[in-house]
Amino acid sequence: MTEQRYPFIPFHRERLSDQEMLRRAREFYTFMDQRRTVRDFATDPVPRELIELAIQTASTAPSGAHRQPWHFVAVDDPAIKARIREAAEEEERISYEGGRMPEEWLEALAPLGTGWRKPHLTEAPWLVVAFEELHSFYEDGRKRKNYYVRESVGLACGLFIAAIHHMGLVTLTHTPSPMKFLNEILGRPKNEKPLILFPVGHPAPEAQVPDLRRKALAEVSGWNPKPAAG
Repeated sequence: MTEQRYPFIPFHRERLSDQEMLRRAREFYTFMDQRRTVRDFATDPVPRELIELAIQTASTAPSGAHRQPWHFVAVDDPAIKARIREAAEEEERISYEGGRMPEEWLEALAPLGTGWRKPHLTEAPWLVVAFEELHSFYEDGRKRKNYYVRESVGLACGLFIAAIHHMGLVTLTHTPSPMKFLNEILGRPKNEKPLILFPVGHPAPEAQVPDLRRKALAEVSGWNPKPAAG
């Protein structure tokens, strides 16, 4: 089935001077460099509209064939958060103490001070789960293929994190494995797969984060590389 082509509309954007672009780029980098993963949350409430705007911002991400294969589920109900924490901690306990995670992985996580107990899942005022829509459906019930699903949802999640940071809140990319319990608890269909669980809120007054160093530009970039010989 050939779908109707989107109409095209003019695109206009003010062209900035090199100096203004550089100023904005430096300002944004400095701001984003302050972003940290936080595991200690205040229980103070956060207005729902902020979460709505973060999800709307995430949904401006590019996606394969513009299928927008994501679904964000937001939860502030204490009972649902408690169920999610119980299920997540059970999976994490098996991972950390039951041999599911190899020793090399445990050693890599050790400097971060993580463990199977996840109090942030009930302390944070909001939990937002990003689901990948593996495929959708036509009106007649036939499967409708989505393209570059993982890449598309990853882009949306990145914008979600940036939006949360921009509004002055903090979050954590929590990925308990396996995560199928989230489909059951949140009533999501089988064609969706949970990718990331985001606790969202204000940092607790006593919150601490590891004193990490991000890789320098030279470590994460290359410029006009020459092809390999032969």
